[in-house]
Amino acid sequence: MRRFIFMMGLLLGIYILIVGPSTLQAQPFPSYSIQLVIPGAPGDAMDIAGRSMAEELAKILKVPVVPINKPGGGATVGTDFVAKSKKDGYTLLYGISSGIVYNPAFSPESVPYEPIRDLEPLGLHVSFPTVISIQNEAPWKNFNEVIDYARKNPGKFRCGTLGAGSINHFHLEIIKSLTGVDITMVPFRGASPAVTALLGGHIESAFVAVVLSHPHYKSGKLRGILLDQKVADLPDIPTLPQLGYKQDLPYTFFAFFAPAGIPEEAKKVLIPAIEKAIKNPELMARLQKMWFIPNYRSPEELKHLMSEDYENARAMVKKMGVTK
Repeated sequence: MRRFIFMMGLLLGIYILIVGPSTLQAQPFPSYSIQLVIPGAPGDAMDIAGRSMAEELAKILKVPVVPINKPGGGATVGTDFVAKSKKDGYTLLYGISSGIVYNPAFSPESVPYEPIRDLEPLGLHVSFPTVISIQNEAPWKNFNEVIDYARKNPGKFRCGTLGAGSINHFHLEIIKSLTGVDITMVPFRGASPAVTALLGGHIESAFVAVVLSHPHYKSGKLRGILLDQKVADLPDIPTLPQLGYKQDLPYTFFAFFAPAGIPEEAKKVLIPAIEKAIKNPELMARLQKMWFIPNYRSPEELKHLMSEDYENARAMVKKMGVTK
């Protein structure tokens, strides 16, 4: 009897070893919830757009898509988390150009991942305009007046951004290079905290998304003085070229990524699902009302954009002498 039980146990163990893994492999992707890492603070433009996409993707994929905020480090904290996650397609990144291009371009030695090597592009979602805002009651009423003040008071004019290596840090360095003034950057773990600090008078300006600033324009608390790209509905806020400068500011984008090396089966499901969600007319209209610009690009086009923007950023960083 004992021999019989031993043999049955042995056969059962062998069965589990052989059949179990193959059964698991046969399960269609996705078979359980997906986490979507958003490397920004709750309430940020990135968070708003990312959560809208998570909701739409869940409908298409028939599994929960759970947004998880991991802000900090100019979007590198959340980006690094995904780059080092399990390569199974169940952890995705709703990345921003700060963490994908500009932070690595500013200080590649301090960023613990290489975007081209460590991330799998799945599709570009939107771009969106960002703006420098000041308090409406501030003594300066436009960009030129701010520059005059900063020139006469080096380092006293403070501007809130998402931190060193973020695209708005890059914007500020371009502005400082073009104008020759000293503006002090104040890093925040998210754009919403930067706006809160500006409203409270703790900083003189904030360089964040229009979607977060515009409600305070309507309430009369803030005013915009410089856009990184022209916005038809904000004709009174200029861009650098409109003020006579020869250089424009690069724009911000949000896009989907997975850890490099996820299974082909996962990519074959995720890529068309992401494209379908992005091109949903109702979602596009909703995001456009919040100042986002739908701008779908395929994984191949996104990878080319990443490489091109990175090389341009590195060239500009070296020219400005921002890094060591």
